[in-house]
Amino acid sequence: MMTIGAFSKACRLSPKALRLYDELELLRPARVDPETGYRYYAPEQLEQARLVVWLRRLGMPLAEIREVSTLEPASAAREIRAFWSRIERETATRRDLASFLVTHLTPPLPNKETTMPPGTPDTPAPTPSLELRYAALSDTGRVRPANQDTAYAGTRVLAVADGFGSGGAPASGAAVEALKFLDAEPLAAGSVLNLLEDAVQGATEAVREVAGPETGTTLTAMVWTGSQLALVHIGDSRAYLLRDGELFRITHDHTVVQSLLDEGRLTPEEATSHPQRTLLAKALTGTDSPPPDIRLHDARPGDRYLLCSDGLPTTVPEATIKETLTTSPTPTEATHSLITQANAAGAPDNVSCVVADITTA
Repeated sequence: MMTIGAFSKACRLSPKALRLYDELELLRPARVDPETGYRYYAPEQLEQARLVVWLRRLGMPLAEIREVSTLEPASAAREIRAFWSRIERETATRRDLASFLVTHLTPPLPNKETTMPPGTPDTPAPTPSLELRYAALSDTGRVRPANQDTAYAGTRVLAVADGFGSGGAPASGAAVEALKFLDAEPLAAGSVLNLLEDAVQGATEAVREVAGPETGTTLTAMVWTGSQLALVHIGDSRAYLLRDGELFRITHDHTVVQSLLDEGRLTPEEATSHPQRTLLAKALTGTDSPPPDIRLHDARPGDRYLLCSDGLPTTVPEATIKETLTTSPTPTEATHSLITQANAAGAPDNVSCVVADITTA
């Protein structure tokens, strides 16, 4: 047996921490002297103690550590993977917010043109003006009798909504229609997130008015400010970014299967054939809807964005999507090519695409 002092040195947990973990039933001593109350630990408890140390460094709450420390190694690994996936999603959201706040609160640089001649090395280069070029296309597909998708691309608003249930088409149309007022006038980056939140509330109410039982819609939309794109996302429609030849998915599916993947309970291979792979965990419905994901993205010249309903990625491999977005000269050609490929693969669902390019004026 090891005294609490010796055990503390071996596992690098202070005696105070060991006493706390004993009280929390997280790491109980092997024996407690009935007369002195002195704690003794078995050498084989060192591995559990080290696991506690590592998980604390990872930032895992004590309540979760208590659960993980009782599991078999494989199950513990799945829970740790699920915890870290959750932390990465939360960190990404906070990173985007921090970036926005830094940009919003940083005062503009002074104009040096009044104190030094143009063309000197210290004269700042003018910031290029950016433009949005876009196209939207929606198709019924090869199997469905009607199209319940809605795709829209305007001066500032890009949106795809995938309706479901008996009133799916009116639901998706109402959700997108509620965002179109944002096309009307220029939007400041500092206020666009608040405006987008208000617009989503309007979309939620619009869907509620037309949606019946078990009816609703996904919504993935972006709003252009002239230098940034504000993203709102709920459901399993998707947004992708093609930048510098690489394709990034910038939304996270709100589905039951994606939740199981995040928690480490499914492998990607198992997810593709799971019987509930289309079951949504979040959507805009006729009842109270959970909050969507909302965040801000900085735009660069040469960026190409794709918004699509799930009818595209379920039939067209991501590698093919990337190749098509890379080789299509214009957004119009890209949308037509993507939907043609989905139909060639059988298109069991409706397919909608919005493609937008960031270009210099």
